[in-house]
Amino acid sequence: MVWTWRYEKADGSAVTSSLGQEEFAGQGDAETWIGETWKQLAEEGVDTAVLLEDGNKVYAMSLHEA
Repeated sequence: MVWTWRYEKADGSAVTSSLGQEEFAGQGDAETWIGETWKQLAEEGVDTAVLLEDGNKVYAMSLHEA
């Protein structure tokens, strides 16, 4: 299984990050990575990060602080 993040604008359109497309062996690794990089992603215009497992959506999360 491969875990990845897809980055989106608020309207659902795709955003490319300067961080590239990382692949992770597990969900925990992917979640740790997003926890360390979400602020940079938000500064690059990412509104939502979507966690994918083998290309299938697991969940989406906003990168805006509450």
